[in-house]
Amino acid sequence: MAFARWDPFRDLLTLHERIERLSGEHAAGWAPPVDLYETADHYEVIVEVPGLSRDQIQIHVQDGTLTIEGERRSPDVSCELYHRVERGHGRFTRSFQLRDVINSSEISADLRDGVLTISVPKTPQPETRRIPVR
Repeated sequence: MAFARWDPFRDLLTLHERIERLSGEHAAGWAPPVDLYETADHYEVIVEVPGLSRDQIQIHVQDGTLTIEGERRSPDVSCELYHRVERGHGRFTRSFQLRDVINSSEISADLRDGVLTISVPKTPQPETRRIPVR
């Protein structure tokens, strides 16, 4: 049996995302699946956005919150002709509060084969310095 360290912050973020979904933030469109992980020096956000081009995606950072927005347009087909509709269409917004101070000027994003990868570098923490008392 493997044990994992309990992270209350992670549980809080999970609860926050569930509440957002229940409150209808994503009800108007769809919500692409996202993986978000952290290393010692950066956050990595991986978003599945098949069928979207670079100009259909916007990424914003403000006050430590990374927001990804976009829109997948519906095909121009009459509704009577559909036999099945499983892919989401319309606008989406996904926001993530990053708990460390980030270097917003160094954020990079790459879209390849329908997968958007965003690298968000952290600002190095200043070293603790002892001040001698005279």
